[in-house]
Amino acid sequence: MEWGVAEGYESRRERHYGDRIISCFAKRPASLPAMLSAACAAAPDGEAIVVGAVRLTWREVEEQTSRIAAGFEARGVRAGDRVALLLGNRIEFVLAFFATFRIGAVMVPLSTRYQTPEIAYALTDCGAAMLIFEAELVDRLPQRSDMPPLQLIAVGGSAAAQGAEPWDALLAGGKRPDAAPREEETAVILYTSGTTGRPKGAMLTHLSLINSALVYCRCFELTDRDRSIAAVPLAHVTGLVANILAMLASRGTLIVLPEFKAKAFLDLAERERCTYTLIVPAMYKLCLMQPDFAAHDLSSWRIGGFGGAPMPEPTIQELAEKLPGMKPVNCYGATETSSPATIMLPDEMLARLASVGLPTPNCDVLVVDADGVEVPRGETGEIWIGGPSVVSGYWNRPDATADSFTAGYWHSGDIGMMDADGFVHVLDRKKDMISRGGLKIYSAEVESVLADCPGVVESAIVAKSCPVLGERVHAFVRVDARQPAEGEIARFVAARLADYKVPESFTLSTEPLPRNSNGKVMKRLLREQLAAAPGA
Repeated sequence: MEWGVAEGYESRRERHYGDRIISCFAKRPASLPAMLSAACAAAPDGEAIVVGAVRLTWREVEEQTSRIAAGFEARGVRAGDRVALLLGNRIEFVLAFFATFRIGAVMVPLSTRYQTPEIAYALTDCGAAMLIFEAELVDRLPQRSDMPPLQLIAVGGSAAAQGAEPWDALLAGGKRPDAAPREEETAVILYTSGTTGRPKGAMLTHLSLINSALVYCRCFELTDRDRSIAAVPLAHVTGLVANILAMLASRGTLIVLPEFKAKAFLDLAERERCTYTLIVPAMYKLCLMQPDFAAHDLSSWRIGGFGGAPMPEPTIQELAEKLPGMKPVNCYGATETSSPATIMLPDEMLARLASVGLPTPNCDVLVVDADGVEVPRGETGEIWIGGPSVVSGYWNRPDATADSFTAGYWHSGDIGMMDADGFVHVLDRKKDMISRGGLKIYSAEVESVLADCPGVVESAIVAKSCPVLGERVHAFVRVDARQPAEGEIARFVAARLADYKVPESFTLSTEPLPRNSNGKVMKRLLREQLAAAPGA
């Protein structure tokens, strides 16, 4: 079974990134600036972005982002330079993103949950030329000596820390013509938590982002009548592609929710007549738990995508009962695939709850054994993903790129299989990763921080099951004679990592952690111990 060819979405095989032969949409914009220009020309008076009381048409988006782009250039930002954004879900994020690619620069989104060391690492690693940050986060900024030389732009508030200019100063200039970047050039660097404890910067190109946006348009039949709520962080690949770029490609309306709260989401979905969104399963569950859920008119909502974690079957069944006009759709992907690699056929979801769907148009999914040999359908192996949405590699990390890619296929680290009908099933994770409400946490990164905590001898991070978020972070910690308390350890981690990475429960002991003959911690035994604990 496959998606089939739809008018306007015909494909052809092309050579890219040197030696990759991949199938691409034949009719596609040449770059992100070209995609924006086409949207502004085709629907100048169409509603483009809604954030609170602010509503912008595509004509107004074109005008404002051109001025911001000129403001970037006036401050020395050039094509290829990196512009970092430490912004939440707000209109300035979208406008800065558009302005960045209009001059051929590279956007580097940073999570607003990052702590100072994480921010310093990302800014230094990418060599940022500019940082646009929320004024209320000024206390999290590294010292100037811990950052590369860069321009600082503050959004909101009155903070002028370390010589930051206000956001409005960027709008003072005139308009400028768009750059014409090649589609294989990097447009976005997204940092992913690394299994070795240091995040890697995945390089998303114009080609990968455009193809992924067109995949959403093709698979969900998005048009200029669609209205998508961005309830997940815009700084993550889902918010960036499934919301911002999917609406740009379809010339629909992007509705930005500053912070997800179930009641606020439901009120906004009703008021703005939302037709499509992609959120994590925990968000659906929280919405269904609202006592006034049935009182909301959500009849316009037709596609409810989800990803980042499995959706419990009872939640899917409850959605089908309470929102019969909305089709829940499983989407599977990652930062490295510009998301998504597979999408469930909307009409097949309830019949195939165990699958994450079919490979998306132009995406090639392989299931291989330890030697990289494709296994027969129905047999398990590691999932490798190829196609135009796969990133070109990792920023300044040829070693990591070589380890994670083979002939353009990204090694997902997930164990799965493809059934006789071509549907992909994800069975387990090869990488030691926790998915907390869709947010990815690699245990090695947390364990690396715990290693520096006074009183901690060794640690092991494992997932603790949660009925709402799917998984939470649990820490097994061997402590020394001073026996630090759980709160003391948690505060140490919280000062160095994003809040969602901080362990929420602990098992403290003075005994060594169980290890095998090779000296590796036997996390399987720890997971079994955790599952058997009272109240687990």
